[in-house]
Amino acid sequence: MKQIVKDSSYITLLNDLKEKVRSAQINSAITVNKELLILYWEIGKAITEKQKISSWGDSIIDVLSKDLCKEFPNMKGFSRTNLFYMRQWYLFYLNSDRKVQQLVGLLSKYMAQEYEE
Repeated sequence: MKQIVKDSSYITLLNDLKEKVRSAQINSAITVNKELLILYWEIGKAITEKQKISSWGDSIIDVLSKDLCKEFPNMKGFSRTNLFYMRQWYLFYLNSDRKVQQLVGLLSKYMAQEYEE
């Protein structure tokens, strides 16, 4: 195998590729976090709406937590407490002037700024 001399053009190529990898990692994290926020919003909304139209109280959250944890054992975030937080988050922003999409947009901008600093 031919020996590669790590001259300035190689260093430039390496630095460019490292930057692309880091950028892809950050963009992936932002996308995943955005999708999780949307999922949590949907869960909070579904719980709230189902509790309004049925006779289910807070005990439904216990049952949902157990069933979701059983179905997705490698995924965290479906504890009883977290499901209550999802419902609480939904209710808070439902009654707010701000839209969830704006919140997600702010989060994305914040994460991008954190990376740049």
